[in-house]
Amino acid sequence: MSKDLITGAEALMRSLEHQGVNTIFGYPGGSIMPVFDALYDHRNNLNHILVRHEQGAAHAAQGYARVSGKVGVCLVTSGPGATNTITGIADAMIDSTPIVVIAGQVGTGFLGTDAFQEVDLVGITQPISKWSYQIRRAEDVAWAVARAFYIARSGRPGPVVLDFAKNAQVEKTKYEPTKVDFIRSYVPVPDTDEDSVKAAAELINNAERPLVLVGQGVELGNAQSELREFIEKADMPAGCTLLGLSALPTEHPLNKGMLGMHGNLGPNINTNKCDVLIAVGMRFDDRVTGNLATYAKQAKVIHFDIDPAEVNKNVKVDVAVLGDCKETLKAVTRLLKKNEHAEWVGSFTEYEKVEEEKVIRPELYPATDSLSMGEVVRAVSDATRHEAVLVTDVGQNQMMSARYFKYTKERSIITSGGLGTMGFGLPAAIGATFGAPERTVCVFMGDGGLQMNLQELGTVMEQKAPVKIICLNNNFLGNVRQWQAMFFNRRYSFTPMLNPDYMKIASAYEIPSKRVFSREELADAIREMLATDGPFLLEACVVEEGNVLPMTPPGGSVNQMLLEC
Repeated sequence: MSKDLITGAEALMRSLEHQGVNTIFGYPGGSIMPVFDALYDHRNNLNHILVRHEQGAAHAAQGYARVSGKVGVCLVTSGPGATNTITGIADAMIDSTPIVVIAGQVGTGFLGTDAFQEVDLVGITQPISKWSYQIRRAEDVAWAVARAFYIARSGRPGPVVLDFAKNAQVEKTKYEPTKVDFIRSYVPVPDTDEDSVKAAAELINNAERPLVLVGQGVELGNAQSELREFIEKADMPAGCTLLGLSALPTEHPLNKGMLGMHGNLGPNINTNKCDVLIAVGMRFDDRVTGNLATYAKQAKVIHFDIDPAEVNKNVKVDVAVLGDCKETLKAVTRLLKKNEHAEWVGSFTEYEKVEEEKVIRPELYPATDSLSMGEVVRAVSDATRHEAVLVTDVGQNQMMSARYFKYTKERSIITSGGLGTMGFGLPAAIGATFGAPERTVCVFMGDGGLQMNLQELGTVMEQKAPVKIICLNNNFLGNVRQWQAMFFNRRYSFTPMLNPDYMKIASAYEIPSKRVFSREELADAIREMLATDGPFLLEACVVEEGNVLPMTPPGGSVNQMLLEC
């Protein structure tokens, strides 16, 4: 432990190392320059990834965090550098992603003067972060960083913002490693009520038609094995939310598919037929519930969650089991009777057959010459033996890839769920390659979303990040076009896209690429992509007016899914 005086910037570097940080995504600027100067001497321990836009830094930190389970770190300057991260902070908040954003700020003597590149970052980010704090003194750096990482990773994870005044970066202080594992009035994991555990077990033991809804909380709590033991002991079918898809292997016999607006028929329709609905680490998002007035009114509802604020927020529950789901699932499972629900589990088969005939087969084996989005997704998934990390952008590409990709490993889907951020995919995929360098990372994007953060191809080029980019190009803003077709009399108002030549763009960034139009070309192109060391861009020119089905219409009930447009 050194007693020498060091700068606040140097204290930040040592604090990050003390937290186990080894990767930072960022972009330098005037008000954070002392920190970047200190970083120069820590390059052996702190790998800084220079992005091309601060939004890209935030999303890359998210991708890193989601695949690794660690806290992602983002380092930017004040003013526009800080405000460019806002979308990523909001995205991380609603999707419970642990990141720490460290932003430069003007010196405390200039605060409130409208100094160059001054902005009230704390005021802006308080509603969209778990904690937002301005560091005004060098002596507060170690404490603030320790507190930030504790808050970001504990309980229900989320983003934390540190606004680092420039004078605090250059002032001298003594440094001592600091640990924070308790904050008065902050209860990251609520106590579990034993009566609620018993009540949940009793409801499940007496259920004839139980249905489990699996959310991302299972992945965040590393409770995947506990979930399997839970559903297998009581023989309960399960449906997964978009962010919870890889918490349960796709081929698990009790996994009945995806919940929500574009999910599978069985788990959606049977939500309104089950007698006990068990939600685990999910928040009853409107895209899952559809019309709340008709949602699971026949069922007793059990809600496992770590965040008391989510209980009874959207859906009135009969039993709330609060706490870390890794522990609460075990506690309830111990009280469950070994059970069988063969008839109930078998009832999903009829819906699977209908969906297979009317939706899945036409999508995977289209009768037309044009490629479909679903067949491209499944072909890539098959070629990776379903072991890759799926990253998506937002739109039809997101729903199609979520539906037709298969999952065998945990933490295998990274997507923008609650905020629905176009432009998320590419930088998040870059972050994922640093968070799980041993895994193949495939990002599916539409031609619209790819252009939203296209500049991050520069980061891919510089880092040689092995991102496998699959652009499903339909020359439309596809999701909006689908809604225009279905609900606005096909009035395609500003959704057709005039696209650049992506092959030329890839070449400019020294990224190997290939464009395919037919299924005869597809398999070879995918093999080439996966065999290529480093990044690759595969542009699949797909049918222009393809639709994602099934679909619960806006305001509709979960058991009223459309199978055709």
